[in-house]
This record gives sequence, structure tokens and C-alpha cells, in this order.
Amino acid sequence: MRILITNDDGIYSPGIAALAKIALQFGEVFIVAPDVEQSSMGHAVTHSRPLSVKKSPITFEGIEAFRVNGTPADCVALGTHIYTHIDLVLSGINMGMNIGNSIWHSGTLAAAKQAVLLGIKGIAFSTSVGSTEPDFEALALPVANTLESLITKTDFGLFNVNVPPNSHGLQWTRQSVRLYDGKVVPGIDPMGRKHYWFTVIPLEETEEGTDRWAIEHDFISVTPLRLDLTNEEELRKINKEVNQEKVE
Repeated sequence: MRILITNDDGIYSPGIAALAKIALQFGEVFIVAPDVEQSSMGHAVTHSRPLSVKKSPITFEGIEAFRVNGTPADCVALGTHIYTHIDLVLSGINMGMNIGNSIWHSGTLAAAKQAVLLGIKGIAFSTSVGSTEPDFEALALPVANTLESLITKTDFGLFNVNVPPNSHGLQWTRQSVRLYDGKVVPGIDPMGRKHYWFTVIPLEETEEGTDRWAIEHDFISVTPLRLDLTNEEELRKINKEVNQEKVE
């Protein structure tokens, strides 16, 4: 199996080194990652300027690695161009969970989505981060076990995986979509200039069976996703109304 590894935290992130080391258990591994952090970049692609691909300034034992002055989606597009016949794209391990509404703007997940758009299975991995760096050695076994299950037990698709520090099992989940009260917090920088922080406050409780619920209960959350955003229920309703109007 040929595996491409990327992320949105950048080539220097310890999370990508941890994921690459785990992936070596499953096949031949290549790394193509952003040269700087691209968190919350979403599925942005670079079309207004050329991209450069350079050797990684840090080494990954037994793995060829490149850095790109572009987005996570760019890295997958370029990585699958440089290395042909890629079977699997892994993104992460992200420093911070990607659950619920954050899935919409996650650069980590966008890399896995780009893989699926190219006909390749894509899996995004994330973990929580606090005042200290995640213990990636402790995460190695649960991540490896989850990856093995996804490789051997699932077909082509897109999967979002979040691994809490002390997980005690795995839950197959759906995305938590809660309503939020958008909040803008103004402040003053050291030069006396106004600036703003964007934050949100949830308006609804966490639903059981969602990715957020699983993480709150120390389960690994695995969410199968799809690229088709069509609201099928609304589409059926509209088509039914239109057909009724035609009959009348």
C-alpha cells in the first residue's frame, strides 16, 4: 500500500511525524505538507500563483518528505502528482479536535476530502491539545488500531477520526451540528489599536451518538462523511410540490 501523509499544522508539527511513523506499519509512506501552519484554511486551493515543492528541512526516518508553500488541499493534489498510484491519504495528527461545526473549516479534513475528490480513500486524524503538547507515544496504539480497522473493514470513502488522550473504546458517530451564538470580543493591542477575537457559545446540548458526545465520554470518534451536501429531504419536498403543481 502506498500512503501519502499531510496535515494543516505544517511540516514541523510533531503530529505528522507521529502519524507517518504509525503509517509505516501499513505500507510505503510519503510526506507532502505545508511549509507553514494552515489551520482553519478549509478546502482552499491556490490558483493565482505557482506553487513550489522543496525537500523537508527536517528528516523523517525512512520517509521521503517535501514541503509546499500552499494549502493542505494543494499538498494532496501535488503529492498525488509526484507520487503516483497512491492508495490512501492520511491527514494529521492535528493539534486540536475537529468535531462538529469545525469540520466545515478544518484544513486537516480538507486534505482528506481532496483525496476523495481524486478517487483515493481519505482519513483525517485529530487529537485534543491543552497547555502541553499531546502525548503522541500514548496515542500511537489507539491510532494504529483505528487505522487498521478503517483500512481492512471499510471501503472507499472519507473518514474523520478524533482521538482523546485516554480513550477506552471506539464509537461510530455522526457529525454534531449545533446552533451557536456568534460572539465578537473586542480588544486593544499593545500599540493601542483595536482588534477582535471571534468565538462561539453553543446554544444546544450535545446529542448522544455524535462526534462531540463521543469525545466528551473519552471514546475515539470515527465519522464517515460524504462530499454530496444535497439536502435530499428538502429536494424531495420541492420536487413533490412542483409535480403537484404540474398535475393541477
